[in-house]
Amino acid sequence: MNTVARRWMMTAPKTPMVESAFDPFPPQSAEVVIEVAGCGVCHTDLGYFYDGVRTNHALPLTLGHEISGRVVAAGSGAESWLGKSVIVPAVIPCGECDLCKRGRAAICRSQKMPGNDIQGGFASHIAVPARGLCPVDLQRLAAVGMDLAEVSVVADAVTTPYQAVHRAGVTPGSLAIVIGAGGVGGYCVQVAQAFGAKVVAIDVDPAKLAAIGEHGAALTLNPKELDPKALKGAISKFAKDNGLRATEWFIFECSGSAAGQLTAYGLLVHGATLAVVGFTMDKVEIRLSNLMAFDARAIGNWGCTPEHYPAALELVLAGKVKVKPFVEMHPLADINRVFEATHSREIKRRAVLVP
Repeated sequence: MNTVARRWMMTAPKTPMVESAFDPFPPQSAEVVIEVAGCGVCHTDLGYFYDGVRTNHALPLTLGHEISGRVVAAGSGAESWLGKSVIVPAVIPCGECDLCKRGRAAICRSQKMPGNDIQGGFASHIAVPARGLCPVDLQRLAAVGMDLAEVSVVADAVTTPYQAVHRAGVTPGSLAIVIGAGGVGGYCVQVAQAFGAKVVAIDVDPAKLAAIGEHGAALTLNPKELDPKALKGAISKFAKDNGLRATEWFIFECSGSAAGQLTAYGLLVHGATLAVVGFTMDKVEIRLSNLMAFDARAIGNWGCTPEHYPAALELVLAGKVKVKPFVEMHPLADINRVFEATHSREIKRRAVLVP
């Protein structure tokens, strides 16, 4: 093909990314080349760029793992994908190893994560394994007022909390508590509500609480206004007033902060499930025996396996999870400015970079 592909490379932490040309054609066997429609800027990308979190692939590396686009070339065995609009899984398991075959694809040791294990999506094109691609019905997408670039954030910001809520076992009548109401947490609130839970959202940003209060949170609380005991008391009262259980709360830590993790752990009740969704390099000090005393459990959540993507996307297409109010588009050429604005919290919504 004669297409000139371009991508933005991270050469070192806190060093402006540089644009370079590359040739993704032809794709290898079982791979496809995707013309990128949009790629979301995730907290994880900022961790690589600003906080010294190491990537598995040596630098220089193109970041970006929230990718949507159209398949423009297909290698042997992947021809059926040609021309289709797709979402690329943020983590792509191999599908062949013992872990994958036993249903533990999330910890596949041969998994490929764009922008970490392989070149990522802050580019005009990307070559990825065809395994696990999620097809997107553009007509249904248009029916909910979205385009292909906007739906890129499903690849992590929506699917990751989807897997967390699914794995935790949320059912109708559950009480779900989400710490961190922006980004992944905002979608976690919506997904938990779609699973039938009453959702309490906790955040230190009043604007984020106001926004999520209109999109799924039945109660919003600011821990700056309540000490830990009062915070737990307010949730207990909410549960009682709404006929919900005083036990078996589902607590989703999505803030990726030490303060958020401490808040989440302090909300344990008997039979609670604590799901750690956000990431931070910071350490916290807790009394682990609380898990024993409450007969509670704590579970991690690494991304989302491709099998769950269609169901997560369906929540968006059915209008049960709103994406558009929480994203904003920016030209890919502005990547360095957008990274800085996102890092400094000047940009409040999920930035999607469009080639």
